[in-house]
Amino acid sequence: MNDAAEIPSSPLQIADYRRYWIARFLAVFATISMVVLIGYQTYDVARADYGMGTRDAAFMLGLLGLAQFVPLFVLTPVAGVVADMFDRRKVVFFANLTDCTIALALAVGTHLDALTLPLLFALAAAHGGARVFNRPALSAIAPNIVPPRLLPRAIALSSIAWQSGTVIGPAIGGLLFASSESLPYYLSAGLLVISALLILTLHPIKAKQEGPPVHPVRQIIDGFTFITRERFLLGCITLDLFAVLLGGATAMLPVFARDILHVGPEGLGFMRGAPAVGAALVAALLSFRPFESNVGVKMLWAVVIFGVATVAFALSRNFAFSLLMLAVLGAADMVSVFIRTSLVQLNTPDSKRGRVSAISGLAISASNELGELQSGLAAGLLGATGAVVFGGAGAIVITAIWAWIFPELRNARTFSSKYLHEEAGEEQKT
Repeated sequence: MNDAAEIPSSPLQIADYRRYWIARFLAVFATISMVVLIGYQTYDVARADYGMGTRDAAFMLGLLGLAQFVPLFVLTPVAGVVADMFDRRKVVFFANLTDCTIALALAVGTHLDALTLPLLFALAAAHGGARVFNRPALSAIAPNIVPPRLLPRAIALSSIAWQSGTVIGPAIGGLLFASSESLPYYLSAGLLVISALLILTLHPIKAKQEGPPVHPVRQIIDGFTFITRERFLLGCITLDLFAVLLGGATAMLPVFARDILHVGPEGLGFMRGAPAVGAALVAALLSFRPFESNVGVKMLWAVVIFGVATVAFALSRNFAFSLLMLAVLGAADMVSVFIRTSLVQLNTPDSKRGRVSAISGLAISASNELGELQSGLAAGLLGATGAVVFGGAGAIVITAIWAWIFPELRNARTFSSKYLHEEAGEEQKT
């Protein structure tokens, strides 16, 4: 009787999860603020110190994204193995401390007016390296600190931490930057230290290993083999990769703000925040009322709505309607992310969650960073409006194709899986 009364009904009733949530929010707040300001300073340094024109300086922003993506691409297999071999708390701790060091380097370089393009690219690449180790270890922690039946709610709440940090971090960082250019970097460094220490307060978290020790190279191969063999996981991960790769409108927002909607930098700020606001609202709703049936079909329709909202945004010439479409776009993406993340985590054994999360994270990063490259190339041929329309329509087409070639996606009814039952059984034994 007493044991039943103590079973949590919400992840927030679990002390470890509350600390995990706060740590995630602080880290996202700090790193997103830092990344946005790195982009601004890269453009500013290129224009002011190197005498570049607007096109050449804008191209530097593309190279900055590439600098962050290269270590993600190269180190993802290693990061997945690390998350499955070592205490995941310590992996996140050292990744946060690495980002803290980068923030301090940016603060000092800004204060001394010593920033150069090579230095900014090097620090951006270092951040990409830290992020590639942080993401799979942090993602794999949640299933170890909440009961499997509460994992979908935990993922929704974790998304609130992400989206809130994404909106609030750059806003506060920008305000602080206006008063003292090095101050937001010092704030980021401090928040990253707090986040790192909070993660260490969780109980030790190491993946449950199956069978005898396996060589790290063999583990890397096993991670990729597991995903390619599990068509369900392969469909989930590649759907996000190709749909967002085509459908991302973020890279073109400055063009819409300046030359299409004529709302200037102030309007651009609202446009950058609108998708996160829509996503945060949906994440809050899902944390209380998560989906329980026909989850695969709902995920597919969410991607379709994402594509339709992208096309509507591209064709809009009304600022308020454009903001609404961006919010709808973010809300639909949140539904897709929530369902896909829950399905991937629950359909992966704990011994492989780090590697699968790393590969999934690589797909997300590829869709974001390479999606900006795709948008830029398409804009050169079709113009900004044509590029975004093409991308949104492409996301819809990709969804239809994936629903056909991966029937496992549309046939997914609930979040339950054999791993869910196995881990629930282990909980009852302990």
